Amino acid sequence: MSYDDAIKALSKDALKLVKNNQIVGLGSGRAATALVKSLSSYVSKKKINIKCIPTSAQIKMVAEKGKLHLIEADQINKIDIVFDGADQIDKQKNLIKGGGGALLRENILISAAKKVVIMADSSKFVTNFNRTVPVEVHPLARNTASKDITKINGKPKIRILDRGYPLITENGNIILDCDFGTIKNPKLLREKIIGIAGVMEVGIFTRKPDIIYKAKSNGKFDIIK
Repeated sequence: MSYDDAIKALSKDALKLVKNNQIVGLGSGRAATALVKSLSSYVSKKKINIKCIPTSAQIKMVAEKGKLHLIEADQINKIDIVFDGADQIDKQKNLIKGGGGALLRENILISAAKKVVIMADSSKFVTNFNRTVPVEVHPLARNTASKDITKINGKPKIRILDRGYPLITENGNIILDCDFGTIKNPKLLREKIIGIAGVMEVGIFTRKPDIIYKAKSNGKFDIIK
């Protein structure tokens, strides 16, 4: 039994939260992918109708393969429930997201959702954040934003793909992965970064999830409410 087994198991359990006529936000990443792969058969089995909003082309393709009814976020003014993963979760249930580069769209959905469900393996849980913070930046602000992030004790590094090209988000922006060491006040740090000209989104999410699924290495999972 492994984390992957636990992710599959918790994904099936999380589907119990999906109800008829809901608008469902679909996050990106391994856990969200596992959930979306099971969602189509769940909807068919339960004979319910839902509309889904994907946060990335990657998850959109998975949802299309499952023949889920997809819409765009600008077509609605509320989302009933969002399922997503996280790169880190601290002791206050703040999140670091953006490892896949979809942080802007993910935060739009999470901010509009009535209920947020986060799914992650136990290695992602920490007392204080200690990994780099993804920051989505307009290309014109690549140098100026980097300079301003350095002024608040960050060490920004542009995210580069394996072939040597900068990662360009689906919004046409770049990602700066910023090292701040151990982060003890994520809310304050987010406020400082988001105030920098050219910054479109910061991968520190301070809205607390309603439910967190914690996958364990033995193939089982815990539910944190």
